[in-house]
Parts: sequence; C-alpha cells; structure tokens
Amino acid sequence: MEQLIIIGSGPAGYTAAIYAARAELKPLMFCGDEVGGQLITTTEVENFPGFPDGILGPDLMAAMRKQAEKFGTRVVEKKVTAVDFKSSPKKVTVGDEVFEAKSIIVATGASARRLNLPGEAKYYGKGLSACATCDGFFFKNKNLFVVGGGDAALEEAIFLTKFASEVTVLVRTDVLRASKIMQERAEANPKIKFMFNASIVGYVGDDKIVGARVKNNATNEEKDIPIDGIFIAIGHDPNTKIFEGQLALEKNYIKPVGFVGTEIPGVYVAGDVADWRYRQAISAAGTGCMAALEAEKFLAGNE
Repeated sequence: MEQLIIIGSGPAGYTAAIYAARAELKPLMFCGDEVGGQLITTTEVENFPGFPDGILGPDLMAAMRKQAEKFGTRVVEKKVTAVDFKSSPKKVTVGDEVFEAKSIIVATGASARRLNLPGEAKYYGKGLSACATCDGFFFKNKNLFVVGGGDAALEEAIFLTKFASEVTVLVRTDVLRASKIMQERAEANPKIKFMFNASIVGYVGDDKIVGARVKNNATNEEKDIPIDGIFIAIGHDPNTKIFEGQLALEKNYIKPVGFVGTEIPGVYVAGDVADWRYRQAISAAGTGCMAALEAEKFLAGNE
C-alpha cells in the first residue's frame, strides 16, 4: 500500500514529489512516455526563477528529478495504463502490475499538437517551437512563421512581434477561426502578415531551421520559403485518456475542484493536464507544490 502515487513527471510532478518526499510520504512516481515532460524538447529556459543565465530544459528537469530522488521519491520510468480512483484503496495499473495507494497526484501534462512532418523532432529547439512565451526572446529581429488560424495562433503572433521584425501567420484555409477581437488586433499590427490556403509540408535546414516548404492548398503548388523560425500553434492535447470516466473533464482537461482538488477525495491534479491557459513551467511547479500539500493534509486526516 502506497501513501502517494504521482502519475507523470515534468515541473508539476517533480515539484509535487519534492514536497511529498520531504513530508516523508515516500511517493512513488511513474514518469510516463515523456520523462520530464515538454521541457525535455526545449533548449534554453530563461524565465524560470533562480537561473539568471538561463538553463537548458533537460538540465532543469534532471535537477528537479535528482532533488526529488534525494529526499526519497522512487521514480519509475514506466507508463500508467489504467486507473481506478473510485475503488478504496485507489488502484493504478502499469502494464500487468496493479499498485494501490491512499492518495494520487495526476501530473500527466499536455502535449503540443505537431505537424508530424519528416524530421520534425530534430528541429524542436532549433528554430521550431510550440511556445512563443518560452522561445520568442531568441528571435529578435527575425522573420517568423506562426502556423494556425485560431485564437492561440494569433496570440502567439502578437506576442512574437515584441521581438521579431515580421511574423507571417500561415492559415490552411481561406478564413481565420479566431475570434473577431483577436482578428482585429492581429490585423492592426503592422508586423503581422497572413498567408491563407497555406500549409507547411516540409522543413528546410541541416542543424537548424532556415526555411520551410509551403504548399498552396488552393493550387497544390509547393515552394521553399526562407524563414528564421516556425511556431506551431494548432493547440494542445491534455494527456487525460486514461482518466475518462474517472475524473470530470472539460474540453478534455481535468476540471479541478478548488485549486488542485478533484471530485474524488485524495486525488489531486497539477500542471498542464488541468491548465489550458498558462502552460508555464513555473505555474505547473506551483500547482505541484499545492497538490503535495493537499495530499499531505488528506493523509494526515485519514490516518
């Protein structure tokens, strides 16, 4: 019988593990497919407090993991395949093993939707990004593409104009899906241009992005266009598949009760799996802290 199982790693999971381990809850963490979460695919992180010179995303996650393990967290690089939170005790299935726990913290995060083009993975952090807030600073006076036609894409484009000299929004159809107010803001920005009926079908570059192969969806014509960076803004998918029927979901995100609670006593949620708005490492870490403190309080009250 485990006191606490943490499902998922990344800033939320590791912070929860640090706090829980220091409270001597001896947490058991299952990392999932992407050990360390989305920051593993990020290069320089300059907005995480405490690192004035920045830190590489993988290095930050490695340091958090080391700190969690130092205080007694047992980290297992396996994926949870099923859960039963309605039973008592709660059950977590990993392959053909079933683990029982008094409390659970869900920190499975969200995954940015990708174009899934050949060679795409190698370009993340090398001219390709899914987070303007994270990486926009590195593209001062550069020409950029933003892929997408919704509010998220236009928000990214507007933010990037703080740094870039020009931002072109590539929209796969002939109309924007964004709200009217977002369209008006983007259209009023002199640094933003639009390319309609356009899709990226390939990347140009060796060690980093230097261009993109763009298809005109109306004529099927393709051509290579030089570009300094590409931001994909076609949405995020929270990693909630295994929680369907177990926890309340809203737009596929876990719907928290209060700050980090759920409708099931003893089950808490932290990070991007419940956060459709901010999706920052520091906000994820903050909710990881809260979830661990709530779990500690729950366990103390149910001994």
